[in-house]
Amino acid sequence: MKNLLFHEIHQKSRLSIKEVNETLKEFKLYSSQWSILFCLKQFGSMTQKEIWQYLNVEAPTVTRTIVRLEESGWILRREGKDKRERIVQLSLFAEQKIPEIENRILQTEERLVSHLSDKEQNQLLALLKKIGRMSSEEKDIGNG
Repeated sequence: MKNLLFHEIHQKSRLSIKEVNETLKEFKLYSSQWSILFCLKQFGSMTQKEIWQYLNVEAPTVTRTIVRLEESGWILRREGKDKRERIVQLSLFAEQKIPEIENRILQTEERLVSHLSDKEQNQLLALLKKIGRMSSEEKDIGNG
């Protein structure tokens, strides 16, 4: 059962990424780039380290994606406290385009979950949030 569960989660994850990529084509973006833009929209300016830690993605991967976003005018980077730290923020262009992108992605997401009631969607969200969460007892065992 567990093999089937994670296989299904993986398949649906790939499907959602494929559909989001299709939606983002008109903006010349990919889902990995959108993840960073969405993160900056939600939290404001962030260091590159904060971005890769939040997204749970390797630093070099995030750096490459950020460079592409900067080259195409979606973000701006500046030095942080020292020369190694880079602070990333949305460009004015991105701030103007993001509402339209969010609207298109919302339409895609709604289409993907159209067969689920609101109650089922809330249940699914709650269950997914439980995956990987350790109980306090498990944390104590792991630290002991």
